[in-house]
Amino acid sequence: MSWTKRQFIEEAFGEIGLAAYVYDLQPDQLESALRRLDSMMAMWNGKGIRIGYPLPSSPEDSDLDEETSVPDDANETIYSNLAIRIAPGFGKTVSSDTKITAKDGYRGLIQKSTKPIERQLPGTMPRGAGNKPWRNTNNEFLDDPVDPLTAGDDSTLDFT
Repeated sequence: MSWTKRQFIEEAFGEIGLAAYVYDLQPDQLESALRRLDSMMAMWNGKGIRIGYPLPSSPEDSDLDEETSVPDDANETIYSNLAIRIAPGFGKTVSSDTKITAKDGYRGLIQKSTKPIERQLPGTMPRGAGNKPWRNTNNEFLDDPVDPLTAGDDSTLDFT
């Protein structure tokens, strides 16, 4: 069972010293934190960190009790980064441990979502000693790169 958006927000408030069991969080505070959570996750999504968080189409469509489908190893990263974002609005400073946790977790998410760029070797690259002519390779150089995306004669893409 994955975390809800409310659980991330409550953990973030707990991280800055405003835990829900001590302080009653007002609905406007929860809504403000929800908007910050959604915008932070949208920014991460734009950077290529796609971890299954459901982004709303508008701020009014976001629901506090919606499950997020975020993997468990990203939970601490999300609420610690959210705590850093909401702390100044409440006049709080975040501990250095929270900052380190947030930074390390964010770097870990970036590493997991990063994929190496696929490249084709140029046609001027020699095949090497392992490619003998009797293996159906009569050319001592690699084949020319192939454009993986062709648009056709009229240069428009058809997605049907």
